Amino acid sequence: MSRNTIDTIMERRSIRNYRPDPIPEEHIEQILEAGRQAPSAGNRQPWHFVVVRDPELRKKTAQACHGQTWMADAALIVAAIGRPEISEKWHLIDPAIALQTMILAAHSLGYGTCWVGSFDEAEVKEVLGIPEELKVVCLTPVGVPDVSPEARPRKPQEEIFSFDTFGKQGDPCDRPVATETGGKP
Repeated sequence: MSRNTIDTIMERRSIRNYRPDPIPEEHIEQILEAGRQAPSAGNRQPWHFVVVRDPELRKKTAQACHGQTWMADAALIVAAIGRPEISEKWHLIDPAIALQTMILAAHSLGYGTCWVGSFDEAEVKEVLGIPEELKVVCLTPVGVPDVSPEARPRKPQEEIFSFDTFGKQGDPCDRPVATETGGKP
């Protein structure tokens, strides 16, 4: 199944209930490859990903995420790891971008995910054998959704966007057309 990118972004929801169905290997490969293709500052790619398939390790990983046991019901959990030795400045941001790319790829294939930022880093490292010098950035379960929740509220655009300078409000349609491009984007 393939979807329009904007539709994929707008339709994605955080899923916390999964069916026990497996994910075909080719879909796992597509999801992981999407993350590998994600942009990174200077193309440094300061990341590593641990794909947790083993049911017992999924349970332990979920427990290390402050007892979010529902995570273990998904077919797999992906842990995004930052590598500060590759990029001291971007080792937290770039793996997050790559994981978001995987999340969107998973959704486009019909799978559910949920961004997980609440975890005990030392415990996750211990469970997954992650070296001390690396940084656990975030995790997501990936699986067949058992429910399709409604969209959660978002802040209004005028609260989160400014135009030209911070705090300057306005309708984006009211902005002047760029003259250096002859009015073309």
